[in-house]
Amino acid sequence: MPLSDLLIVIAGNLALLWAAMVVLWIVSIRMKDASIIDIFWGPACALGAAATLLRTNGASPRDAVLTFLVCLWAARLSIHLARRNLGHGEYYRYARMRQSRGSDTAFARWSLIWVFGLQGLIAWFISLPVQVGQIGGEGALGPLALLGIAVFAVGLAFETVGDAQLRRFKADPRNKGRLMTRGLWSLTRHPNYFGDAMVWTGLTLVALEGSFGFLSILSPFVMTHFLVNISGKALLERGMEKKYPEYAAYKQSTSGFFPLPSSLLARLRRSQE
Repeated sequence: MPLSDLLIVIAGNLALLWAAMVVLWIVSIRMKDASIIDIFWGPACALGAAATLLRTNGASPRDAVLTFLVCLWAARLSIHLARRNLGHGEYYRYARMRQSRGSDTAFARWSLIWVFGLQGLIAWFISLPVQVGQIGGEGALGPLALLGIAVFAVGLAFETVGDAQLRRFKADPRNKGRLMTRGLWSLTRHPNYFGDAMVWTGLTLVALEGSFGFLSILSPFVMTHFLVNISGKALLERGMEKKYPEYAAYKQSTSGFFPLPSSLLARLRRSQE
């Protein structure tokens, strides 16, 4: 497939994603809950892969692998967020946005572009590996793709296990008001965010064996930037510091992103002093 045809494919995927976001925006207006977009973040990232698979007719193992892996990730994330969020009202971040606009009508107009439209664009860019990775490279999966699958598996395991450990911890009444510092949460303060970064790094490695995979090389870096500096770690930790007095000590003893045993982290910090 020439580059011009590829650009048509991914532009069509963006149009499809924006159309889906408009439908979701209409639902959010009726529910008065813009935070439902969080539940559909995973499926939004998988939509382009499914659309591209239909265009390529599954011409290579890479097409099927990329689509299967991203759909597996999307399904897990969507189910997890639905279990956590549905029935609890609009998430506080979106509720603040709504309040700042002054009225539901003003927020609805604003959110079409700056919540649903923008997140649609970000999801499209983040998911470029599973779109362009399907084009070209019809042979068997090579060493880079196999490495990518392994990295993906590590990331998915961190997300799944970390979320399950936190859910069980919160379900125990004895832990009310306490900070989760066990299991994977003793190795990194954000095992789910680290896992997400590994998922998209792995998918990019698989995509790089395709003819146009190089076009997606920035996607995992952008995803990691958002997870660490924008909507993930940085935003969450500001709230955690206010909620838990012991969070300062937890930050001092536990890695902020990459998993490290506390003893190794302490040695690394001493070596930098």
